[in-house]
Amino acid sequence: MTDYREMLRLGSLGLNRTQIADSLGVSRTTVIHTLQRAAARGLDWRTVETLSDRELADKLLPKGGDTPGYQAPDYAYIHREMAKPGMTQQLLWMEYCDHCRDAGTIPYQLTQFKKRYREHLATTKATMHINRKPGEIMEVDWAGQTAQLVDSDTGEVQEAYVFVAALPYSGYAYAEAFLSRDQQAWTAAHVNAYEYFGGVARILVPDNLKTGVIKHTRNEVVLNKSYHEMAEHYGTAILPARVNAPRDKATVEGTVGYITRGILAAIRNQMFFTLREMNGVIKERLYAVNHKPFRDKDGSRATWFAEERVSLLPLPSVPFELSEWKAATVSFNYHIGVDEQYYSVPYEYIKRKVDVRLTRNVVEIFYEGTRICSHIRIHGRRGQYSTQEAHMPANHQKSLQWNGERFRKWAAKIGPCATTTVEAILTGYKVEQQGYRACMALLKLSDQYTPDRLEAACAKALTYTPRPNYKAIQTILKSGQDRITKDSAAPAEPSVFGFTRGADYYKGGNG
Repeated sequence: MTDYREMLRLGSLGLNRTQIADSLGVSRTTVIHTLQRAAARGLDWRTVETLSDRELADKLLPKGGDTPGYQAPDYAYIHREMAKPGMTQQLLWMEYCDHCRDAGTIPYQLTQFKKRYREHLATTKATMHINRKPGEIMEVDWAGQTAQLVDSDTGEVQEAYVFVAALPYSGYAYAEAFLSRDQQAWTAAHVNAYEYFGGVARILVPDNLKTGVIKHTRNEVVLNKSYHEMAEHYGTAILPARVNAPRDKATVEGTVGYITRGILAAIRNQMFFTLREMNGVIKERLYAVNHKPFRDKDGSRATWFAEERVSLLPLPSVPFELSEWKAATVSFNYHIGVDEQYYSVPYEYIKRKVDVRLTRNVVEIFYEGTRICSHIRIHGRRGQYSTQEAHMPANHQKSLQWNGERFRKWAAKIGPCATTTVEAILTGYKVEQQGYRACMALLKLSDQYTPDRLEAACAKALTYTPRPNYKAIQTILKSGQDRITKDSAAPAEPSVFGFTRGADYYKGGNG
């Protein structure tokens, strides 16, 4: 029997609770509770000195009912609080202890607190959502059974796959049919489900499809990059169900069965020619499923969802846009090629490997996880370039400041032949910009040679071809042919002493 008398005596001597526990070989908790109960009943060492051990025990621990001095928790309140996001039994127990301390009563220890709460749930059958809190989880999966579309032209039957999402707290569900189960369909299904619910659950529980989870072992979970990007956009966390553990997403598994029986089986004999038509019928039947009254409790999925909706995270300002990731190497012209279109990268990254994120409208380029630039995505004919001036070396930026009109004005100052030559160079390419480099090189010749010589060289070149190039003009200037006039180039007259041998001279024979 616990020596309560000695505890009170040692306490009266000023020993602390740890010292009393060590002296009597009992737990410190027992000492604390005994001293608290004694103080609550006005008992001290002097008043119990004449009592027997049994009488003292009866005063401290009277028989019958809940132990006096211990305050029973408000289990109904605890159960309501447990339904709130982030709430734990330990947190509620700490609040309960604070309340008991203020009231001067003795609280149960955490183990007893949890045990009595479980007994309360078993007695009242209050098992509604002990582990299912509003707005906490959204479970997703593809239905095992498919629907069918008919091609109106050929009569060919095509399978449609049905995506199902469910909120475990309310059971509220979303369903939509797709023609495939690829990454684009998987992502679009999630985006549409969030729009349907009007908010985002804090945790997303998918199965281990490759469109969501690349690798899932006991020690490692590797998520699909696009799927993880979508989760970040919506501010939710992905916790994939364990492999071969359907109980991890029991709600959606049950909802899949319910959707299969209540919707897919019901429309099995209907003929659909478009996906839009099929999803219209699914939406109508889904409304009926969500509003059908429960059999074993009050309300319906819809009425419970009305309570849950306020706990969902708000939707982002714009829906998520599916992206595709590719790897590329920056070439010597500081561009990368993606789908046969070319985008500039700061020239410092030449020969570096980069990651490229593609959406329908934007191309983003990352180096070691840091975004270094972005472009509007190019669509249309192949081989187009998107070049930003800031990505160029300084000497390339200088040449970019020139345009066709400026080259023509410069040539007009040199002379008409230079003007004709520049016009021939600019119009000699399919795209005018391709001739800028030749025109720039021609301009630099006026620094090495005088403008008059350059004009003369252009005139000389035009006598050979109507479309002279830079190389021909440079050769004329180097060789000095621009200085040779027509008169100086004429052949000299034959000498008066010269003679020409006729054909008879070369015939041979007598001479």
